[in-house]
Amino acid sequence: MSDAPGNVLFVVMDTVRADHLTPYGYDRPTTPGLADFADEATVFEEAVAPAPWTLPVHASLFTGLYPSQHGADQENPYLEGATTLAETLSAAGYDTACYSSNAWITPYTHLTDGFEAQDNFFEVMPGDLLSGPLARAWKTMNDSDRLRAVADKLVSLGNVAHEYLAGGEGADSKTPAVVDRTKSFVEGSEEWFAFINLMDAHLPYHPPDEFAEEFAPGVDSTAVCQNSKEYNSGARDIDDDEWDDIRDLYDAELAHIDAQLTRLFGWLKAEGEWDDTTVIVAADHGELHGEHGLYGHEFGLYDPLVNVPLMVKHPDLDADRRTDTVELVDLYHTVLDAVDVPGGDPAAPGERAVPRDSTRSLLSENYRAFDAATDPDPGQAAAPDGAYGFVEYSRPVVELKQLEEKAAGAGIDLPEDSRFYARMRAARRPDAKYVRIDRIDDEAYHLDDDPGETTNLAGADDDAVTATDRALAAFEDRVGGAWTDADGADVTDDAVDDMDEETQERLRDLGYLE
Repeated sequence: MSDAPGNVLFVVMDTVRADHLTPYGYDRPTTPGLADFADEATVFEEAVAPAPWTLPVHASLFTGLYPSQHGADQENPYLEGATTLAETLSAAGYDTACYSSNAWITPYTHLTDGFEAQDNFFEVMPGDLLSGPLARAWKTMNDSDRLRAVADKLVSLGNVAHEYLAGGEGADSKTPAVVDRTKSFVEGSEEWFAFINLMDAHLPYHPPDEFAEEFAPGVDSTAVCQNSKEYNSGARDIDDDEWDDIRDLYDAELAHIDAQLTRLFGWLKAEGEWDDTTVIVAADHGELHGEHGLYGHEFGLYDPLVNVPLMVKHPDLDADRRTDTVELVDLYHTVLDAVDVPGGDPAAPGERAVPRDSTRSLLSENYRAFDAATDPDPGQAAAPDGAYGFVEYSRPVVELKQLEEKAAGAGIDLPEDSRFYARMRAARRPDAKYVRIDRIDDEAYHLDDDPGETTNLAGADDDAVTATDRALAAFEDRVGGAWTDADGADVTDDAVDDMDEETQERLRDLGYLE
């Protein structure tokens, strides 16, 4: 690929569902810029995210590992023991940058390891949370069962602060600053890899006025429900009119993302960088707006969450639409392939570094011919024909504690044998999905004739369901066995006495201790 682009722009639109984008057939013009981009890119209609939320998905994007392999989730909220894509590309001589306003993509989670230039625009977090005694204690806290409760509270603090301070008049989007910083980085670089995460479509929705006026005229963003836990817990109801308002605000946020990406793409073209740049645009996960009785992106593996948008521009890819299964895990290998870097060299002793695998590169002629993989990973071994994508969702500790707080405030008892306390894994192919759930009945759907996932076929005598269940079982076997025994639901608050005085004082400052 001597004439292949030498640079990579990797864009993640956080919390964006495919069916609200113009290139995916949405009937509102939310993303005309992406529609233009789609005319020169490959649009993938069956892309599967490895999890329904930010941390494990980005860890998979950056390592080529499934969530149960890299271990980054809410019970272990940092990436360790794995060499990242940025570390590999930096070692190969590429300038690397990560710009984001997502609180999970920060040095304390190690997702930014290897990025030489980085900035997190999540300004509502207390500054010393990422650099002071709590940052130094982060790993220790998460390695201790008793201290885990305090770590939960710190992450919860970030979510609460974001909801409170990113709302209303304080809702200035950080996306223009992310785009500006990316432009500055490109101007000062030769061969480069730029990763950006755009948070506009993540709750809460407070779009800029010009987009609110077009897509949500007359909607008061401070009046609608902006806390998914209130709805999911049963503490608040949302009627059809309010759902319409919420979706309108969401669409306005998408339009703002689109305008900023159009600005960035236009600048790259004007600067002569466009043709020399592989461009990947994806979502890490989607969002539910009342489907299946859920709001947000917790507690389920339904398609609006895990069947994500993905568009890729590269000379080896036709400007076309594809309906074969693609996994976001494949993008790790696609980037390495695009810049012709083999990978596989650990950045530190004892780390795991995944080498480039042509059967997982979108640019390869044997893409997803997994029966040709020399050292198959769990997904390749479970589905040698490449037809399935696999999703994992471990216990959602932080969301669960917030959900419990909202329920308790409304006098509601949440049953532990419910999806709220459950771990889930899924196998998905374009026409079928099977979801294994440890606390409630499994779910299975025919996606071809039941795209809304309304008729549960788990246990039915159905060839597609049986085959998908079998593929999931093979994947589970490869990652250590099925989650069949319900995990403990309690997270206690007995940790404070084990903490040093400086950390206790910081928790007092944050309002968690008297």
